[in-house]
Amino acid sequence: MTASPSSALLLFGATGDLARRMLLPSLFGLHEDGLLKPGLRIVGTARSPLDDAGFRELAAKALDEFLPSERKDRSKLAGFLDRLSYQPLDASKPEGFPALAEKVGATDGGLAIFLSTAPFLFEPTIKGLAAAGLAHEGVRIGLEKPLGSDLESSRHINDAVAHAFPEERTFRIDHYLGKETVQNLLALRFANAMFEPLWNAHGVDHVQITISETVGLEGRKGFYEDTGALRDMVQNHMLQLLALTAMEPPADYDATSIRDEKVKVLRALRPVKANEMVRGQYAAGAVGGKAVASFDEDLGESSDAETFVALKAHVENWRWQGVPFYLRTGKRLAERRSEIVVQFKCVPHNIFAERGGRLVANRLIVRLQPEEYVRLQVMAKEPGLDRSGVVLREVPLDLSLTTAFAKARRRIAYERLLLDLIEGEQTLFVRRDEVEAQWKWIDAIRALWASEGIEPRPYAAGSWGPNAGIALTERDGRSWND
Repeated sequence: MTASPSSALLLFGATGDLARRMLLPSLFGLHEDGLLKPGLRIVGTARSPLDDAGFRELAAKALDEFLPSERKDRSKLAGFLDRLSYQPLDASKPEGFPALAEKVGATDGGLAIFLSTAPFLFEPTIKGLAAAGLAHEGVRIGLEKPLGSDLESSRHINDAVAHAFPEERTFRIDHYLGKETVQNLLALRFANAMFEPLWNAHGVDHVQITISETVGLEGRKGFYEDTGALRDMVQNHMLQLLALTAMEPPADYDATSIRDEKVKVLRALRPVKANEMVRGQYAAGAVGGKAVASFDEDLGESSDAETFVALKAHVENWRWQGVPFYLRTGKRLAERRSEIVVQFKCVPHNIFAERGGRLVANRLIVRLQPEEYVRLQVMAKEPGLDRSGVVLREVPLDLSLTTAFAKARRRIAYERLLLDLIEGEQTLFVRRDEVEAQWKWIDAIRALWASEGIEPRPYAAGSWGPNAGIALTERDGRSWND
């Protein structure tokens, strides 16, 4: 049964960095394009002691700062700001929730809640919402990470949420799933006849997934010291990308079918061995020609938190038997990049060998950021008379999403996710069994770090990580796509 769009949206953490940078600009984009119902009310809440006018002023400043110039339609701004209202709330104190419910007003037309809060506030927030009548059958809730720090704490949070919100009204957010190129990965695989026959151990040599950042802590000192790269990036974004890359064809493009196939992949992940993992931590170096400090200097104290992780993962099923999935993520690396690289096997026989032609195996590159494109590297003959031999060269067959769909506006990932939350579409949200399968695999890695004493290796800021991260692929006769 198709869900009905909500008539109100309640934003927790409405004055925070995520709201100012992403949520408010995304909601304005939806408003600007007429995708929000005319009567949809947006209520913000946080600890900041603002009133409606103060929140609208904050929102206007955020839109001015974070929206690109071509998106600033001043004629639509007043109508958007009119949707906004605000109620201060300390979510740890239950006595504040009745006033929040009064501010939200009637919810018989449905309510969507976006909850972005510290993990220790999940339980009191859910209890407060339920006690104030904001958890009835017409209410759905979107949960922003972090959803725990391990399997046990994740289960505790999910149990607390489940007391008031059943799974069909719970929307766990991974903003990578809202990226247009991630969704194009499914179209590439399941809407084109040429890829699926090769998308297995017979045609694929290995897969690489890289999420690299050039920034350091950027104001996340306390969070990052406690979390590290493994739990910040691998547990959610990277494992979701792996699952979408490795999943079997779903029966339909719907929430149940797609998430059923993803969880099968996550449950099939083989535990990682000690020689299949690398931890790193950035030392002083240079990024973009500018000197930068080490992690400990940025943090202001000594820490063993990892800022780099490289892993060699295996999906133990028939389709992917023997195919390694190399995962790599880190801060203060050489380049900002998020991509999936599918390295195909080479053709079985080189007919050009005696004429000097050298073959390179085909590669499919799905780039998520900073650019968005799908690129297939294929072999072509260099023009010429070939008297001194055949010269073969890799050339790209590009699908630039920016060029191919030049008239279509590029949307922030949160635009799609917020609209799906408001409309009740769960396909791009993460189910509880997916989260728990991810945490089970991550917890085993952290347990091995502890039992084997695997400490972070230093690497120079501005490099591609520790030498051991490079060796992870090189010793298999492979190389990262740098």
